[in-house]
Amino acid sequence: MSWGELVGAALLGAERRTPPGGSVEALLDAAAVETVRRRAGLRPAPAAPRPEPAPPDPRPPLPPAAARRLSLLLADRPGAGGGRRGTAPDLAELLPQWLAAAGAHGYRAPAEQLPALLDAARARTDLRAGALALGGPRALWLARLNPDWRFALRGRSGRGLGPPEDGGAVRRLWEEGLFAERSALLLSLRRRDPAAARELLAGTWAAERAEDRLMFLDSLREGLSPGDEEFLERALADRSRNVRATAAELLSALPSSALAARMAARARSCVALDRTGRPGRLVVEAPYECDPGMRRDGVVSGAPPGRGERSWWLVQVVEAAPLDTWPEHLGGRTPARITALPVADDWEADLHAAWARAAVRQRNTVWARALLRKPSAPMAAAPGDPAKLLALLPHRERARWAAEFIAAHGLSEAFRVLGVCAVPWAGPLGRAVVDALEIARDAGSYPWSFSGVLGLAERCLDPGEADRLAPLAAVPDEPEDGSPGAGGYWAEAFQRLVATLRLRATMLAELEPPGHGDPAPRPSRDR
Repeated sequence: MSWGELVGAALLGAERRTPPGGSVEALLDAAAVETVRRRAGLRPAPAAPRPEPAPPDPRPPLPPAAARRLSLLLADRPGAGGGRRGTAPDLAELLPQWLAAAGAHGYRAPAEQLPALLDAARARTDLRAGALALGGPRALWLARLNPDWRFALRGRSGRGLGPPEDGGAVRRLWEEGLFAERSALLLSLRRRDPAAARELLAGTWAAERAEDRLMFLDSLREGLSPGDEEFLERALADRSRNVRATAAELLSALPSSALAARMAARARSCVALDRTGRPGRLVVEAPYECDPGMRRDGVVSGAPPGRGERSWWLVQVVEAAPLDTWPEHLGGRTPARITALPVADDWEADLHAAWARAAVRQRNTVWARALLRKPSAPMAAAPGDPAKLLALLPHRERARWAAEFIAAHGLSEAFRVLGVCAVPWAGPLGRAVVDALEIARDAGSYPWSFSGVLGLAERCLDPGEADRLAPLAAVPDEPEDGSPGAGGYWAEAFQRLVATLRLRATMLAELEPPGHGDPAPRPSRDR
C-alpha cells in the first residue's frame, strides 16, 4: 500500500474499517517498512554552508561552584509544585539577582549552559538583560541559529554599526527591519548620537503608523535636549491624540522650550499669592475653558468620570509648567516654603498633586523632598504617588524615609515604598521591616497579608541579617485572640526567609574570584 493509503487507514481507525493485513499490528508493521523505504529513497541534498565559528569571549569563566549554582537556578521552574511554598527558597526569584551579581564580576556563562540561559530569558523578560550580558557574544551567535531566541537580537540592533554615512547600514535596517529591530536601532543610535537618531525618525515620520509613531517618539526620552524641540513642536500637530500628548509631555520636560514657557504663563495666571485678605496663602483660579492653544499643547479637554473639568485642566497646566517658575512668582520662596503655604477654597490637593507629577516628570529632587510628607503622615495625605517622589531622592535618604514610614505605619502600605529602595536594604530599613514583621506575627494574624513584603525581604534584606532572624523561625505562643495556627505559618515564613538569606550569602561567596580575601590577591587585570 502507498503511504497515503496507510495514513488514511490509520486515521479512519480499526473500529470503523478492518486495517490492511487484518490487524492494527500488521498496519503498524507496514507503516514501519514504508517509512524505511521512503527515507532510503531520498536523494541527498546539498550540504548547507557551515556557520561561522562562534566569536571568542575573553572574559573569565564562572568559578566551578557558581557554574553549578547557575545550573540549579536554571533548572528550577516558577510555581513548580503549587500549594504552600514551604521553607525552601524560591530559586526562580533569586535568578535575576544572581545574574546581576555575576555580571558585576565580569564573568562569562559556560558554553554548555547558553541554551538553557536563552530559554529562561525567552520565558521571562526580566531576565533578558542579565542573561544576555552573561551570555555575551556567544549567546548572540547561538540566537542567530535558532528562531526561538530571536528576541536576543532585537535589543542589539544597531550595535557595532558605523555612523549612518558609512555605507548606509543603519538606513537599510531602519527602512527594511521589523518594528522591534527598528525600535532597538533607534534607541541604540539615540544613546550615542541623539541628533542622528532624530533625523532618522524625521525622514520616515509621515509614513509611519500612528502606533509606531507613538513608540518611536517615546524613545526620544533618551538624551532629550533642546535640539529636539523643533521636531517635537511639529509633532504637536500630529493626527494621533496620543502622539500629541507624548510630544507635549516631552516638551514640558525641557524647561527652555516654548511649550514650557506657554504653560508657565498659563500656570502663573491660575495660581498666585493672596493679595487681599491673607497674604500668606495661595489662591487658585482654574481655567474656565480648554481653548485650542491648550489642546494643541497637550491639555486633554475631556475630564475623566467623577472629575471636574476645571480641576482637570488646572492639574494638566501646572504639571506641564517648569517648577522653576514658582519661586520667582511666589515671592522668592523655596519649594519647601511654597508647599507649606495654605491654599484657599480646597484647591490644595489638586495643586500639590500637579506639582508632584511635575517633580517626577522633571526629575526635580528639591521639589520631591518638599512634597513628600513626613514619614509619620498617612500615605493618603501625600500628593501624587509617594513612591515615585521617593525614587527621586538619594539612596540613603530614601532608605531612611522608608524606615521611618514603616516604624510609624507598619507594613500595610509599605510594599510600594520598599520597591524603590536600593538592594540590599540599608541596616535601619532592614531592621524596621523585621521589627514590623515581628509585630505582625505577635498580633496573631496570618502572614498571607504580608506575602508581598516577605517576598521582597527574601530578595532585598542584607544576607547578614539571617542570624538575627533565626530566633523568629521558632513557633511562637499563640495569643488567645489570634488566628488558629497562625504561629506555625509565621514560623514557616521566617524559616524560608532565613534559608533564603543564607542561600544568597552562599551564592555571593561562590561568585568571588579564586583567591579572594587572600593577604595579597592578584588583580584580575593582570591575568
